[in-house]
Amino acid sequence: MPVSGRPPVPPRRPAARLRTPRALLVLPLALLLTLAWLPGRAAAADPAVSGGRLDWGIKQSFLTYVTGPVAHGSWALTGGAATVGGSLFRFHSATGGYDPATGALSAAFRGGVRFTGHRENGADALDLAISRLTVQAGADGGAALYADVSSKSRQTGQTSSASQARIADLSLAGVSLKNASGTLTLSNVPATLTGAGANAFGGFYPAGTALDPLTFSVTLKAPAADPAPTPTPTPTSTPTPTPTPTPAETAAATALDRGAFDWGVRRTFRDYVTGSIAKGAWQLADGAADGGAFFRWTPARGSWDPATGTLDARFTGTVRFTGLREGDTDGLDLTLANPRLTTAGSAGRLTVDVSGRTPDGATHTAAPVELATFDASRLGTADGLLTATDLPLTLTAAGAGAFGNLYPAGTEMDPLTVNLPLTATATVPPLPDLGPTASPTPSPAPAPDAAAPVAAAASPSTPIGPVTALAAVLLAAAAAATTIVLRRRKRP
Repeated sequence: MPVSGRPPVPPRRPAARLRTPRALLVLPLALLLTLAWLPGRAAAADPAVSGGRLDWGIKQSFLTYVTGPVAHGSWALTGGAATVGGSLFRFHSATGGYDPATGALSAAFRGGVRFTGHRENGADALDLAISRLTVQAGADGGAALYADVSSKSRQTGQTSSASQARIADLSLAGVSLKNASGTLTLSNVPATLTGAGANAFGGFYPAGTALDPLTFSVTLKAPAADPAPTPTPTPTSTPTPTPTPTPAETAAATALDRGAFDWGVRRTFRDYVTGSIAKGAWQLADGAADGGAFFRWTPARGSWDPATGTLDARFTGTVRFTGLREGDTDGLDLTLANPRLTTAGSAGRLTVDVSGRTPDGATHTAAPVELATFDASRLGTADGLLTATDLPLTLTAAGAGAFGNLYPAGTEMDPLTVNLPLTATATVPPLPDLGPTASPTPSPAPAPDAAAPVAAAASPSTPIGPVTALAAVLLAAAAAATTIVLRRRKRP
């Protein structure tokens, strides 16, 4: 055996024998690499987060302090956020990603809340805004809550902002997020303030402080099937021209056949119904939908005359509020149905069919009641829609009676939003995606702490797709080729 110099050239025949096994080894590995880099294939195998809600009270003592006799402050909702039960904020329309193999989850929710207080010399010494809450759960079981935060320092008065700051650590002890599908719900998840969260709260609470537990529900949307391949057009084929809208399709229409009316009635009334006093709920029927911070009635029927500014738009759907139950009877059983918007000049009116019973013992039959008035001059046209967003509503005397005089005439109700298509191509903005409501199921593992999170609607397994099966076949081929190479190399 030579010690130095050029290595000996192997005989040609053995080299020719090794060519085929090497090809067997290289080909599967090359196919595997190609498979891994196919655009969208690996990512499409995992369901994505599409819709859902997050309910969180942040910290009740903080809310009490803000609105109490010391800070004399308040809070306001932004981005379509809502309240639930008088003590929880609801954030909506979750989007993100999910890996069923590891349980890694990222779900970002829309909406926000801003707290202000300690007003001095025309400025608020307390000014904290939290939005775009994101739940991140890793494959190792760790979880945290991130948010966009803007806060004012109590010491310097300077406002600082942070994007996706880690404001709280979440505990998912005893819960596995692997192999879930459909709707995944986690209830009563403990949250602990982080250092970044302590800075966000302006030093009101130190890091390690227990925050209110949160509950979130996300919809895990399975990927769509690969589209069928598009046939290559022949040289003689002629593309079909795109139809051009006619003037009649783009002109303003006087007859209304589509549209949406969004109204939350009054936030404090919703909180009263579902809160600790009335302990009630609401039910939707006849096409009414829940938008989180408002209810939506559709479709619109009626007419719009742009020349005179006269509108008559009627919507369908019912919202029934119940609560204050004693025995078999609800002290509150109020139904609002079939709202109607009318305008004449700048005067706008909201009329609703009111029926049922109010807390003062008054009863109503399904008769139209002019609940509120609004400034119709704020209606405008945009993108083929007759529209108005967050138009202030003022309660009438008849409307006060419809609510059992819980509110006096002149009270500002929740603002209204209306979108009425005037062209064939105009579209109504979609509702916030709250996701379906999942039925709670037992926790996958017993939790020693009563505050431990409870998971719901987790599927037992995830089927192996054709891509995974192909990868397994290729790996088997690579292993077989490697064995052949090793065996042949051992031959004399």
